[in-house]
Amino acid sequence: MTKLLPVGSVRPSQLLWTYGPGALVDLPNLSVVTMGLDRWDASHCAPIDEKRLLDAVRKQLGAQVERLRMPPVSPSEGVDMFSREAKIGVPVRPFPRWLRCVKCGTLAEFDSGLFDIKENPYRPEDTRFVHKTCEKGKNADAVPARFLLACRNGHLDDFPWRYYVHDGPSDCKGTLSFFEQGASLQTENLWVKCTCGKARSLVHAFGRDGAKNLPACRGRHPHLNHYDKCCDQQPRAVLLGSTNSWFSMSISVLSIPSTGNLLEQLVADGWTYFEDVEDINELKPVLKTLVKTGQLPGIEAHPFEEIWAQIQNRKGGKGADTLQAVDIKRPEWEVLTNPAAPNDWPHFMTSKTAAPSEYTSKLGEVLLLERLKEVNALIGFTRVEAPEESDDPDDRPPMADLCRGAPTWVPAFEVHGEGIFIRFREDAIHQWMEKPAIRERDTMLLAGHRGWRHARQLVPDNGYPGIRYAMLHTFSHLLIRELALECGYNTASIRERIYADSDPEKPMAGILLYTAAADSDGTLGGLVELGKPETLGRLITQALRRASICSSDPLCSEHDPRSDRSLHGASCHGCSFVAETSCERGNRYLDRALVTGTFDDNGAAFFDIPASSNG
Repeated sequence: MTKLLPVGSVRPSQLLWTYGPGALVDLPNLSVVTMGLDRWDASHCAPIDEKRLLDAVRKQLGAQVERLRMPPVSPSEGVDMFSREAKIGVPVRPFPRWLRCVKCGTLAEFDSGLFDIKENPYRPEDTRFVHKTCEKGKNADAVPARFLLACRNGHLDDFPWRYYVHDGPSDCKGTLSFFEQGASLQTENLWVKCTCGKARSLVHAFGRDGAKNLPACRGRHPHLNHYDKCCDQQPRAVLLGSTNSWFSMSISVLSIPSTGNLLEQLVADGWTYFEDVEDINELKPVLKTLVKTGQLPGIEAHPFEEIWAQIQNRKGGKGADTLQAVDIKRPEWEVLTNPAAPNDWPHFMTSKTAAPSEYTSKLGEVLLLERLKEVNALIGFTRVEAPEESDDPDDRPPMADLCRGAPTWVPAFEVHGEGIFIRFREDAIHQWMEKPAIRERDTMLLAGHRGWRHARQLVPDNGYPGIRYAMLHTFSHLLIRELALECGYNTASIRERIYADSDPEKPMAGILLYTAAADSDGTLGGLVELGKPETLGRLITQALRRASICSSDPLCSEHDPRSDRSLHGASCHGCSFVAETSCERGNRYLDRALVTGTFDDNGAAFFDIPASSNG
């Protein structure tokens, strides 16, 4: 039986965004891979009830998905390190399997007999491998080899050290060593050597040389202990800790009310707890548990008899079901733009305010979300290439599985925050889109989109979000950067949701900027306070003026996506890019010329910058 050792800790939210199944966790002394969901102990993973998100996950992974569950959280204080409670966590295994002695440079697999593991139950982060027979120092530390193989099909493998140093298959059983030669740590100065005399620099493992010098992909999934039968992709060398070794694929929704009755909504949200209750006496312990654990906030405010009556109505088909929508954003838009938007729900409190007076011709009402909840679910991951924002599997790299077989649950995480929703006037959008300069910018961005997709062997005409989306997206980024300077949250803590649809029957044009911090409630009020008309108007004006000139101009303002097959126009890190965690499109489809005038184009701007009050 495998001995379980605690080797470190990560935040639960990181198991969705950074260290999920199949991802490498680069600990201080070890490198491990997070195992598949079939190895996780679901009994320590609390369920999350969010019907809209569960429906979206089932659309992607199949109807067999039964629940959304929180990652396990282990007790941090007052726990005996040798008790069962101390073992709560997610299973991992050492990867890569090859280790390097820091003193003598010996390179071998961790189960070769050359290395021992030194555990420290009181300080798990100090657990490490040692080279017990090192000639330059007894029990010298052994660290993971920093090179791996990955391919576009989601496979991950050890670097083929013996194959590489011998320039192909070899029966040599010599001992390998890794050493540095030269003042810098560039790949041409990193060498692997065999006791048979063969030696080779790592410079030939990357780029075009890598395709010639590396073997075919073996189809390995180390997090599943499984090999695919075949793989048609050429593996490439990647560094341990590189961001392209694991890209999460997730779905997120805002927790919104789907009925007009608060009790009806609460029963719908907690239906997994109530659906098996057949007798009124069975309801009492269920309610007691929900109140104690806080799993269904707000239920304690309603009389017991009314709750039972609502459960009976729902079972009889009289209660409204939760939303069954394929489009995740459309139901959110309808709630956010509803003249009677809810203002007293447990996870959705709003208040309306007017648009800034200087922008009433462009903007409609502003909704201040004093409390909101976002729920995210992990559905898979990719390697080498980031996933595309598309529901079509043909428009993205192959998604690797979270477990063997079809998953019956997926990891999810909920965060609480505050936000500002800004609706754009549809008549102003239509008037702006009629400008000849807009059609020209649209053609330019579409050409860059087609070139980008063609280079990745994707259908060129699919997936273009349109010029409306690009303008709203760019404005969102400019305002995020401005808000972060004053609201007290850093830029990476402010996220966006873009609502853009040119459907003449049901158009959408709006942005939601919100905080969603997993380590706090995210409801300090700093963001909502800035949504009031007089303050928001000043911030929009500052954002537009700041974006009209970029530190990289004229290169930034003159950038043409047709020339380099990119997905952005006049945009860069100096003017409109934000943190990847904040942007829903990975800093794609941005063009500040659509929002404000630039050196290169002053005719495509949606906004006119008001004259300065001080002249």
